[in-house]
Amino acid sequence: MHLPRKPRIKSSTHVYHVMTRGINRQTIFEDETDKYKYLSILKRYKLEYQFELYAYCLMDNHVHLLIKEPENTTISEIMKRINISYVFWYNKKYERTGPLFQDRFKSENVDSLPYFRTVLRYIHQNPLKAGIETSVFQCKWTSIKEYLSPPYIIDTEPVLKLFSPNKEEATEILKTFMKEENEDECMDDIPKLTDQEVQKVLIELGVGNKSEIQRMDKVNRNKILLKLKNMKGVSNNQIARLTGISKSVIQRLK
Repeated sequence: MHLPRKPRIKSSTHVYHVMTRGINRQTIFEDETDKYKYLSILKRYKLEYQFELYAYCLMDNHVHLLIKEPENTTISEIMKRINISYVFWYNKKYERTGPLFQDRFKSENVDSLPYFRTVLRYIHQNPLKAGIETSVFQCKWTSIKEYLSPPYIIDTEPVLKLFSPNKEEATEILKTFMKEENEDECMDDIPKLTDQEVQKVLIELGVGNKSEIQRMDKVNRNKILLKLKNMKGVSNNQIARLTGISKSVIQRLK
């Protein structure tokens, strides 16, 4: 029995952070030619549907987009057309059949200006966080270069205006913003536990509040932190926030 899917909640700004990945996390881009093809398909449907695109990042097995839904269609229809076109081409090239992408793309609403900036940076820093690149400006398969030179597919103007009405000044502010270290978390792949659920676990482990875990000896404290860290749906940021222990300490725990 298949339960009906919940309809996506509409973004008040019509802006969405979209992520689509390979089925079973498999590779969707075998080489650079595949990535160029995906971008050409993206451009084709951008012209057809007249949607605005603010950022992209192509990883080997998934894609991030920051996109504004146009009046004439839905984000679902756009992603369906893009993915079908790419799969048709990919299957023909690699002499394969069947689906390539996970059945349904993931999306989150981008309803505020601060969160728009967060997602913009998160998408462009994706290769850094994956350990593939060391500089946000050296990432070949993100849209960052389109903000620094004439754009190919990205609507840079409305984004730059969010940083400054002066284009040169806006570009410098954007460059600084993109280099900033951060704890940005967007659209995790695993269901997130709420703070209340994590606090309940802490209580079960004998920790009533922040000061209790901070007063513990390192060995016992780290045992508890590691238990939390190994739980699905709990992020390092969340553990740091609820325990008052530095995120860098939590990251080092194994």
